[in-house]
Amino acid sequence: MYKRQGRGRGWGDTVRWVQDALGPGERIVAVTPLKGGWTSRMRRLDVERPGGAPYALVLRSFVKPFYRRHAPALLAREAGVLRLLEDGGVPAARLRAVDGHGERCDHPSLVMTRLPGRVRVAEDGDVARRADLLAAQLAAVHAVEVADGERPRAWQAWTGPERVRVPAATARPGLWARAVEEIRREAPAHRPCFLHRDFHPGNVLFTGTGTALAVSGVVDWVETSWGPADLDVAHCSTALALLHGPDAGLAFADRYRAAAGADLADDRDHLYWRLLDALAFAPDAHKVAGPWRDLGRTDLTPAVLTARLEDYLQALLDRHA
Repeated sequence: MYKRQGRGRGWGDTVRWVQDALGPGERIVAVTPLKGGWTSRMRRLDVERPGGAPYALVLRSFVKPFYRRHAPALLAREAGVLRLLEDGGVPAARLRAVDGHGERCDHPSLVMTRLPGRVRVAEDGDVARRADLLAAQLAAVHAVEVADGERPRAWQAWTGPERVRVPAATARPGLWARAVEEIRREAPAHRPCFLHRDFHPGNVLFTGTGTALAVSGVVDWVETSWGPADLDVAHCSTALALLHGPDAGLAFADRYRAAAGADLADDRDHLYWRLLDALAFAPDAHKVAGPWRDLGRTDLTPAVLTARLEDYLQALLDRHA
């Protein structure tokens, strides 16, 4: 009935592992694939319980070879962060169980409570309101207090001047050369804080519309780090530029400043963090947009995304010239 993987384990073993994390008399009654994941296979597990209302869990499993190799560290980090965030301040899931080495599951996995809401990436009348809410939520993430012994790992760069891969078909090689030159220096001094490190619209859940629109959850904590607030702001800015155009990306830092009541790095240092993030999307920004297309953004073709990334780089350099 169940296809077996790895060291003789199959989906049935994973189900039994999750079942062991449930309460007395509780049982899984439905499994539904979830859209929006890129690094992981995500499933919704509906659970019945005797004498109580049914509820749902979310199962994350690392299936791709690269992420499977790194799963023990990634899932241990996420499990630790979910425990840390149980005290509130950030709407995060509650950890139920983790099997980072895939000792009992068909793939390394983590199961957690399901948060309300859904990812919103549409081009609609709520774009600006969502951006304001994203900024406020990111400021709350950065305000999380962490004891010295509980700090996550130090931030890591996802590209560097020698690692940037310029799109082969670019008509603006000079633009790329200028952008790469701006990150050819030591990372600026900064005051570190708690970072999500992969904060963008695809990892934030919303409920409601219009004035009732609200953030209901922040997910995907496997990259959580300790580092500059500018880096999280830069990452969300790049994602907004790809989703909604360069102006949306440019405006996000100002939205964050207004929400956080604090400033970011000075002009050229802030440009460094912005470019360090944006250049990591080259040459194939369309890869990260796969989940967005699954959610209805079929307009985000490779050509559109490459053009938006280049236009965003140009706008950043022009603004900070």
